[in-house]
Amino acid sequence: MSETEQKNRAGTMKWWQLSLFGVACTIGTGYFLGSGIAMEMGGGSVIFLFVLAAFCTYVVFDVLAKMTMEDPQQGSFRSYAKKAFGRWAGFSSGWVYWSSELLIMGSQLTALSLFTRFWFPSVPMWIFATCYAVLALGVILLGTKAFERTEHLFAVVKISAILMFLVIAALALFGFIKGGAYQPKFPTTMATFLPSGFLGSWSSFIFVFYAFGGIEIMGLMAMRLRQPEEVSKAGNVMIITLTCIYMASLVLALTLMPLHALQGKESPFQTALGSYHLPLVPHIFNAILIVAGFSTMVASMFAITTILVSLAQDRDAPALFSRTTKGKRKTPLPAIGFTTIGIAMAVVLALLLPESLYEYVTTAAGIMLLYNWFFILLTSGRLLELTAWGKIKRSAGIVLILLAVVGTAFHATSRPGFWISLLFIGLIGVVTLCMKLKWKKENKTGIPAFRPAGHSEKNRDREGAR
Repeated sequence: MSETEQKNRAGTMKWWQLSLFGVACTIGTGYFLGSGIAMEMGGGSVIFLFVLAAFCTYVVFDVLAKMTMEDPQQGSFRSYAKKAFGRWAGFSSGWVYWSSELLIMGSQLTALSLFTRFWFPSVPMWIFATCYAVLALGVILLGTKAFERTEHLFAVVKISAILMFLVIAALALFGFIKGGAYQPKFPTTMATFLPSGFLGSWSSFIFVFYAFGGIEIMGLMAMRLRQPEEVSKAGNVMIITLTCIYMASLVLALTLMPLHALQGKESPFQTALGSYHLPLVPHIFNAILIVAGFSTMVASMFAITTILVSLAQDRDAPALFSRTTKGKRKTPLPAIGFTTIGIAMAVVLALLLPESLYEYVTTAAGIMLLYNWFFILLTSGRLLELTAWGKIKRSAGIVLILLAVVGTAFHATSRPGFWISLLFIGLIGVVTLCMKLKWKKENKTGIPAFRPAGHSEKNRDREGAR
């Protein structure tokens, strides 16, 4: 891409704004609730697993940032997959991501409804789910700038919430707040460091990764950076910030409570402070959970709408979804409408299916996100000229993702999600195979395949060879 084209395509976002945006998209119920599941299964060993997951997150975002700097694309990772491996890769990558985020949004709406019933137990869940869905759509319809500002505000709220926990927990640990039911002690014995053995710790790895899910949305937003070359700085600052506050809060939570005190859907941070008889803490943390869930849900809605538009522009989805409204805002109403229908179906399934069954489906969706991360690393091997150290990092990232995915097959909590994720991948694979036959037929009849702007003749020749 020429210097002029890069200048024309650059946005108005500064690097620190993208970093703050990434924090908003990442800190959600996956951390506030998912970390509790990881603690139950992995005990004190989750601290080590969080370090590994943070490193893998850095590796994935590092290569995604490099590909973005070389060739900014609206479709981000799916556009790079297409460029590296051909149309089938962009098609399957986009639809795997769209499907996984759609399922996750359905579960987030259900979780938001459950949290809100903490204050209004007699109100049916579907009313809350509908209200949150309408609010999220309102944020998206207001445009990208309104979406950015909202996420920046949510990021500040969520970081402040974790810092608040750190302060209160530290005061309790050093005896300034009295009344704790448990003697503070970090789990160092084998029974508390590996409560379910090595396999239990290995299987909890997937839930540790959940806490970092959302970096791919930063790739989609990198197009709006004022200086695209600063995307790496934004990602590095975000990942370092998240890792520091994650590690500090996890160590304090594990120190203030025994593992048997963890309660299902309750946040481990809320449980850690629950015995100190702080009357406002349950309400504050419930509000935080709602903000966190709503923030990541809105970010997911924006991401899959963007991906759907990108798929439509590449003729990998109906062309209708690439249409936008006239004027400066250019809202993709058809794509948003299709996403809304999908969300409605996901919410209905979430409210009607047995709770355990839907948890398995959403766990599968999280595993599918890691499939996308895996493909980002594979794509980088084709499109980037990596140094020796870069190749080592990429290989280590691939190994960590495979370990997290395979580990889900060894525990009853995560095993069903593993098989369901393979079922989804299989279905999308069959559709992709059918589409490949259709594309081959189109090529024989002389129908030109759509190619995104910015492709060089070399890229066209490479895709034609495939």
